[in-house]
Amino acid sequence: MVKLFDISGQTAIVTGCSTGLGVQMAHALANQGCNIVAVARRLDKLEQVCKELSEQHGVRALPIKCDITDTEQVEKAVKQALETFGSIEILINNAGTGAVAHAENITDEQFEQEFDIDLFGTFKFARAVANQAMIPAHYGRIINISSMYGLVGNKVAGSAPYHAAKGGVVNLTRALAAEWAVYGITVNTICPGYFYTPLTEETLNSPFFQQHAKDTIPMERYGHEGELDTSVIFLCSPKSTYVTGVALPVDGGYTCI
Repeated sequence: MVKLFDISGQTAIVTGCSTGLGVQMAHALANQGCNIVAVARRLDKLEQVCKELSEQHGVRALPIKCDITDTEQVEKAVKQALETFGSIEILINNAGTGAVAHAENITDEQFEQEFDIDLFGTFKFARAVANQAMIPAHYGRIINISSMYGLVGNKVAGSAPYHAAKGGVVNLTRALAAEWAVYGITVNTICPGYFYTPLTEETLNSPFFQQHAKDTIPMERYGHEGELDTSVIFLCSPKSTYVTGVALPVDGGYTCI
């Protein structure tokens, strides 16, 4: 019997894989037998994550320290992953940041940093993986992590650079999907809603945001750990051949009202 979501033995690069959603998605992939290349700037965190992935799921996990805004480091990271595993079937572009301030107070530096990491960094890793691994293999699954704020605005937490960059990720996804489909590469984006991460925990635990969630999310709660997993596995599946250029909100219904 064919297993529709079988990715066992494949190799996935996950950026921003030292904490938060990146680690959760890496565990989801490893749980399905996928080897993991964990990428972030903090090697000590990566080494601990990789140790846990290997021990809990019996897969191989490689930590690579890399600043995704540095093109040379990105190219070297992809080369190292290929030399270690021989192929790269999956890329999860998860690394990101978030500048929060009223738009009129945002500095040029904040705006530029947001685009360098969230948008340009996403493109750099997609380009490197496509050139070195996926185009030659005529196969690949690229999943860019945007945000529900890449689809809509908001009135509670000024973050214009984040909205702009994540909106750019959504349309970058469409552009890459259109160009690379002929190589058997699908490119999709997941747009998470409110999930707990080290960057969001303090804000989401505030009484104001707790009430905001009840008022604006049809499910009246934040996302739980693991609720991104099935979306990732679906989009990574070898059988999801005809799904590309899609922006998939995982937000408890926030963007449907």
